[in-house]
Amino acid sequence: MLRHHQIAAATRIGMLTRERDTAAACAEALRTLAGALPQDAATLIGLDPLTGAHVQVAGIGYTPEISETLAAEFVETPWFRNVVTQPLPPSISQDSDTAGERFRNGWFYAERVRPAGFRDGMTGALRHHGRYVGLIHLSTERADAYDTEARHLLASVMPALAALADPTARTGELHDLPETAAAALATTDGVIDLPGRTRPRVLDDDAFCALLRAFDSAHGERLRLLWPVDRDWHRVVLHRHGHGSGVIRQAVLVHETPTDIPYGLSPRELEVLTRAAMGHTNQAIAQGLFLSPRTVHSHIEHMLRKTGTASRAEATALAVRDGLLRPAPENLTHFVERHPGDR
Repeated sequence: MLRHHQIAAATRIGMLTRERDTAAACAEALRTLAGALPQDAATLIGLDPLTGAHVQVAGIGYTPEISETLAAEFVETPWFRNVVTQPLPPSISQDSDTAGERFRNGWFYAERVRPAGFRDGMTGALRHHGRYVGLIHLSTERADAYDTEARHLLASVMPALAALADPTARTGELHDLPETAAAALATTDGVIDLPGRTRPRVLDDDAFCALLRAFDSAHGERLRLLWPVDRDWHRVVLHRHGHGSGVIRQAVLVHETPTDIPYGLSPRELEVLTRAAMGHTNQAIAQGLFLSPRTVHSHIEHMLRKTGTASRAEATALAVRDGLLRPAPENLTHFVERHPGDR
């Protein structure tokens, strides 16, 4: 029967999935688990969705290098298949035969576990929304420490640990979007597709990818804009996704929904509005877009009428507030929202 402090620990670990700082939450989860289950070492391992490598998200008693090496070796053994198929995380002390051999009698225990001084261990496969996302492993110098009750307790917190280890889990903004909205995580190493979402079309556009790199370099937190792909326009939002767990240190959540340009603005009027929002004069806008000042003046008059604004300042405030922007990489810094600590 679970004790009060064990129930409290399980509750606390579940609440940690709401924390913004994932790296700190993962470390706190292992410390909390140490108060509920015996352990001399513990490691939370995530699966890198780009490379397929196992990466330590948080650890106690293991360096990341040792943890990742052990995980890479372990997943090649028959005992890993035993871990992913059992309803409860198996332990060394309650090990059953796997492929005709008990774990205690196998090479991994003899060459990796026992020389490190551990006599019992417990490993669980982490799944988030049905996907395998990593492992949780506890080790102790005590023999027979992980009985059936301990296995049940670890199993009860594994869904929360999986949410912490999964780098695609912190995409809360998506809950407010239609299910048909496209979304993905963009990193410096590639694009990570999100479960149940199609990849945004803008990520196939070289000009947009240049804008995305500029957003990352500017340490932007959030940006709303409009972007064309072929002849279709999209409402696009960039949002900093700092998982910080060791699997993905930084990424940008990109989501898009098809749209018409609001207020019936033309693409050229949108460009003029964007430059006006940067504080450019009519003369500067004309030079930048290779137009005559008279044409720019005409575009601004049309823009004011269509948006129902009374002045250029009111129109530019509307543009920034509602994301009526079509920025270029070189002028992106005028519009990105930054974390207060970066200002």
